[in-house]
Amino acid sequence: MADKHLDPKVLSALQEVMEDGYPELLDTFIADSEERLRVLRKPEDATQLMNAAHSFKGSSSNMGAVRLAHLCHELEQRAKQKSLAGIEKLVREIDGEFAIVRPLYEAEKQRSLSE
Repeated sequence: MADKHLDPKVLSALQEVMEDGYPELLDTFIADSEERLRVLRKPEDATQLMNAAHSFKGSSSNMGAVRLAHLCHELEQRAKQKSLAGIEKLVREIDGEFAIVRPLYEAEKQRSLSE
C-alpha cells in the first residue's frame, strides 16, 4: 500500500543524504504541506492556486509522495488554464491523499529515530 503513495527508494536516498537531519526534513515537509493545503482550500485567485499547487507538487515529488505530486500537477495545470470547474473535488482528493501520507511520514520519522 505504501508504495502506491510513497516511493521507498526516494525516502531511502533522502535519508542517506540527510543523515541526522532526515527526521527534521520529514517534519518540515509535513508543516509546509499543511500550510500549502490551507492556501489550496481558500485561494485568493487562480495564480495563487497555481503557485501553491506548483510548490506542493515539487516538494511532494522530492519527498517521494508519488500520488500527491500527481494530483498537485493536475491542479496546477487546471489553475494555469483558469479552468476551475470541479477544482474543489481535486483539492479534496489532495487533502485525502495527504491524510494518507502524513501518518506514513510520521511512521518513517519514528523508524529513522529508532535506528
